[in-house]
Amino acid sequence: MNDMPQGWEEATIADVTTAFVSIDPKKVPDQTFRYVDIGSIDNRSQRIGDPKSFTGRDAPSRARRVIQTGDTLFSTVRTYLKNIALVPAELSGHLTSTGIAVLRPSCAVDANYLFRWVSSDPFINELSAAQDGTMYPAVSDKDVASATISLPPLPEQRRIVAKIDSLTGKSRRARDHLDHIPRLVEKYKQAILTAAFRGDLCTKRRSPKLLPLSEFIDSLDQGWSPKCASEPAGLNDWGVIKTTAIQSVHFLPQENKRLPTDLKPRPGIVINAGDVLTTRAGPRSRVAISCLVNEDHPKLMLCDKAYRLRINQEMADPAFVTYMLNTPQCLSELEVMKTGISDSGLNLTQGKFIALGIPAFSLPEQSEIVRRIQSAFVWIDRLAADATSARKLIDHLDQSVLAKAFKGELVPQDPADEPASALLYCIRAERAAAPKAKRGRKKAT
Repeated sequence: MNDMPQGWEEATIADVTTAFVSIDPKKVPDQTFRYVDIGSIDNRSQRIGDPKSFTGRDAPSRARRVIQTGDTLFSTVRTYLKNIALVPAELSGHLTSTGIAVLRPSCAVDANYLFRWVSSDPFINELSAAQDGTMYPAVSDKDVASATISLPPLPEQRRIVAKIDSLTGKSRRARDHLDHIPRLVEKYKQAILTAAFRGDLCTKRRSPKLLPLSEFIDSLDQGWSPKCASEPAGLNDWGVIKTTAIQSVHFLPQENKRLPTDLKPRPGIVINAGDVLTTRAGPRSRVAISCLVNEDHPKLMLCDKAYRLRINQEMADPAFVTYMLNTPQCLSELEVMKTGISDSGLNLTQGKFIALGIPAFSLPEQSEIVRRIQSAFVWIDRLAADATSARKLIDHLDQSVLAKAFKGELVPQDPADEPASALLYCIRAERAAAPKAKRGRKKAT
């Protein structure tokens, strides 16, 4: 790089890192290890969150690399996800996966400077472009080692890191506050629905009596899950929804499976505008979720793990029923109604479901309640969208800080600093003078 600041040097990651040790933990079967795999690294905070523990005899085959304080762990799988972290003191001497490159800083590079460099977008983009594989894209340790690094004098590295820490500390606090907003949004929506159920959103507040859900519907139907061949000869235009199409309040029609041409559809369970859908079977977290269908889907059918409610529109607004089914009061009652042996396979029976109590408001009151809920939700969703945009801006700001830092524009240079080339020269000379490891031959058998 011809435009590199004075005293800086271009090097490779291999130039500024030293070797680490690999072991076979099964040779010490009773020793307890803590293990950092890719799942242990939080790629939002870039910290190690929850390392696993095991004895040597139970160690997974990839648990081989010994880590120490100040190492940068760089996941070589899907590098664009930025599973990168510094090793804290409490994990020194423990293990990481062979799918993680261990970057141990030499005397030429500050540990935090190395971590910041490999976390920067240009470095990530350079390595991501070198990934091999479609289902499991990854780079090799050699790819990481041969990637370049702009190396300032060591004292300047430390000044850069201190400045980065000062600036990103402020953005980290802002990011932490913004990360709380999705939970606050959900709580606020639940508070709105709670108030709606109580009658607090009516023009004239009143406590309504409860009527069974059966009073509000014309029909309740269960769907169909056809058994399709693993390799159908062809597909037609008909489809059956997946339960994942049913989200709280919202219907996602793209979540469906198409029927093979040799299966005759059952048009009696098609999904139309105004239908209310409720999941009836599955894992605990996926049972009793209700949504409203806003448009006709003439060739899309209900699956057997869901109910379709056709609302009696002389009694209720479908949107009102949907919101009521999603109120904390109704969800609490529905939770008690779920039956089954384990959380992975629960069921909501039709008899219990239609006995659920729904507030009996007049149609004009229902319309007013729906209007107020939707107005509040629009405002809340706008707040959430603004928070998401702000978080992205903070992430861009952090990357802008790194970009300035690695151009030598973040802190002043000091002519008295020993240039990086001097340290690199010493390291390369020491490595050249070091005796080569001898490779033994296997004895003939």
